[in-house]
Amino acid sequence: MKVTVDDQRCRGHGVCITLCPEVFQLNDDGYSEVQVPEVPAGLESAARQAITDCPEQAISESSV
Repeated sequence: MKVTVDDQRCRGHGVCITLCPEVFQLNDDGYSEVQVPEVPAGLESAARQAITDCPEQAISESSV
């Protein structure tokens, strides 16, 4: 599973980082970005929760 953050939609709420800090991090501008090329199997549930809970719906999932 891969995830992406739409930098045009992200407003830096940090919900994803709270839920899954192993996958998401804040960049220098205070917005979320993905820090791993592929989400490890043990973190997929947390990453999906971050997708669901993102207030701006800025995170999307891809199986490729």
